[in-house]
Amino acid sequence: MIKAYYRLSKPGIVYGNLLTTIAAFLYASRWGLVSWDAWIVFLATVFGLGLVIASACVFNNFIDRDIDRKMKRTKNRALATGELSNENALLFATIIGLIGLTLLIAFVNLLSAFIAFVGFAVYVFAYTLLKRTTAWATEIGSISGAVPILVGYTAVTNRFDLVALMLFAIMIFWQMPHFFAIALFRFDDYAAANIPTLPLKKGARVTNIRALIYIVLFAIGVLALTVLGYAGYWYLVVVEIAAVVWFWRGTQGFAAVHTEAWARKFFFTSLVVLLVFAAMLSIANLVF
Repeated sequence: MIKAYYRLSKPGIVYGNLLTTIAAFLYASRWGLVSWDAWIVFLATVFGLGLVIASACVFNNFIDRDIDRKMKRTKNRALATGELSNENALLFATIIGLIGLTLLIAFVNLLSAFIAFVGFAVYVFAYTLLKRTTAWATEIGSISGAVPILVGYTAVTNRFDLVALMLFAIMIFWQMPHFFAIALFRFDDYAAANIPTLPLKKGARVTNIRALIYIVLFAIGVLALTVLGYAGYWYLVVVEIAAVVWFWRGTQGFAAVHTEAWARKFFFTSLVVLLVFAAMLSIANLVF
């Protein structure tokens, strides 16, 4: 039963989002975890936001339980199969969400808690509902996906400034090719559930072109941090090399015979880029 609740919270999504939270926290604090108070803020940020994200994922599973039954990838989720009751799932989501926000309010700051709540609301009430009617829901959902890096940054600075805005934009730009890749290799699943993703509405070629545009924007965002003096050159060189490889992988899609196989490679490349970006961002203030 515990495993069912754990899976319901989509731990992969939670951990992936916390990666950028931790990176931004270390970037903003310059790895300044040298006191017990600093560790309290760090742990409250990670666990508090993690619980808020998990809560949003459970609410998402509750709302999507009907379409989950139609997709091969999601048909065995606990709410789709009836393994867990709707009432227990909603209670679980509410409790962990409130605990998460309480941790952020009590031990971090109100700004970070507010940003986390906005991300929660966008994911649950905007993205989850709109994805049934419009392909633009992916762009809307990217707002919530860009919130974790903001929470990590504002947990240290307690302000929304130009750096916060740039980090937010970078994560928006990273998410779009990542999500488009998923939509491409899960094409049949989304078609079965009648979810209007971009590949379903416009086809693989248009989706690939738009993905490449976002990769260019991602590279520009990465560049801006260094040009404006907020990150070192090693960060810039390493992340830009990763972006170039990502772009090259994207161009392969135009000649791909098996779109699904290429899209999976494109997807995994995006994960590598995220890992590289998070690692280099965390030390961007420490190296030349």
